[in-house]
This record gives sequence, C-alpha cells and structure tokens, in this order.
Amino acid sequence: MAETDIQAATTAKAAICSRGVTRDFKAGQQTITVLHGIDVDIRAGELTYVVGESGSGKTTLISIMCGILWPTEGEVKVFGTDIYDLSDTELVEFRLNNIGFIFQQYNLIPSIDAANNAAVPLIAQGMDRLEAREKAVAMLEKLNIGNQAGKLPSQLSGGQQQRVAIARALVHEPRLVVCDEPTAALDAASGRRVMDLLREVAVAEDRACIIVTHDNRVFDLADRILVLEDGRITHDGSEMPEGH
Repeated sequence: MAETDIQAATTAKAAICSRGVTRDFKAGQQTITVLHGIDVDIRAGELTYVVGESGSGKTTLISIMCGILWPTEGEVKVFGTDIYDLSDTELVEFRLNNIGFIFQQYNLIPSIDAANNAAVPLIAQGMDRLEAREKAVAMLEKLNIGNQAGKLPSQLSGGQQQRVAIARALVHEPRLVVCDEPTAALDAASGRRVMDLLREVAVAEDRACIIVTHDNRVFDLADRILVLEDGRITHDGSEMPEGH
C-alpha cells in the first residue's frame, strides 16, 4: 500500500483529525505559543492518554479537539466534521450530540441532586425528564453510587462528585469522550473501575476516548500514550517512554 493510501486509511478511522493546530495566548505585550503545529489523529476504538508536565499544553489541546477553545491556526475534524467551520449554534448542537466531557472541576449544578445532574445531557436532547432520570440512576449504579442519586453535590465527597460528573459525560452514549484527570480524586480501585467503564462505554469501533492524566496507576490500561512537552508531541506509543 502506498504511503498516501496508508495515510488516507488512517485518517478514515480517526475520531479526531488535527492538522497544524497552533494556539497562542496574549500575556501583556507578549504572545505565548502553547501549542506548536500539532498533527495527530485520535483513532476510534482506542483509549488514548495525553500526558506531560503541567503547562505542556495538554488541557489546551483537548479543549481545541472538542470545540471548547478555538485554535489560532490549523483545523480539527471530529468524525469527519470540521468543527471550526460550524456556526456557534451548530457547534453547540454538535458537542451535545457527539461529545461527553469530564472536567477537573466537575461543574455540577449545586441546586439539583446527583441523578438530575447526571441526566442533564439527556434532558438537553429533549428526553422526558423521568426517563432521563432513570437512565442517569442506572449510570450512577454502574459507578457504585446509585445510593447517592438523591443527594445534592454539597452532600457528596469529592470522589462521589467526580463519579457524578463521569456519569453525566457517559449517560447519552457520546461518540467521543474527553476527560481531564478523571481519576484524580479517586482511590486506586475506584480509579480502575472508572477506567474500565470508560473503555466499556466510550471505546468502540465508532467511538473514542481521550484522557489527560498524571495517574501512573492506570497507565497500563491505555491503548496509546501521547507525551506532550512544551506544546509538541514528543512520544506516541503504546507505553510510557523510560524516564517519564
């Protein structure tokens, strides 16, 4: 197979295709380049980790890949859609229908209980509230916190809040799940349970999951590890390189 054919075949399987992605930020009179022309495909059917030191550009990269932060230059296609060619309304709808987010800050709504927090994507898609809640409770049960469904976020521990946030990201069965430190507040057993659930729900022939993590307890579960240093990918393989 010719090299161009191989590239075409690889791109066809890509959940995310990033080409020449650069991101600059202004700091007073200075321009700081956080990402330097990132070319990478995130393949469907794989659990992909992005690792690197603080400030290496990890969160910026995944934010651009899922339509939260615009690149300064470059293009991003998610399942073949050039997301930065969409209007603001189209982009919001695309994210709602195709992407699940797990943020470090959890971003739970403080005035509603855990089940209703987890049901938010389904309700936003127009599902009946009772049905949405039932599906949300089922997802919370998979995460071993079904008995916390009626509690407000303020009544939950940090690890429980994180699992509610994970349930919310997975409940509508998105094609792409993007996670920022999903195991940070969890003990080792709970962290592995979450990663197993991410693989079960978010990794399939037509789905993908990309995870920013520092948690070396779960490195062995990755299909692929990208190492970011100073806004550049310096390693792309199935294991962490020596010295990291």
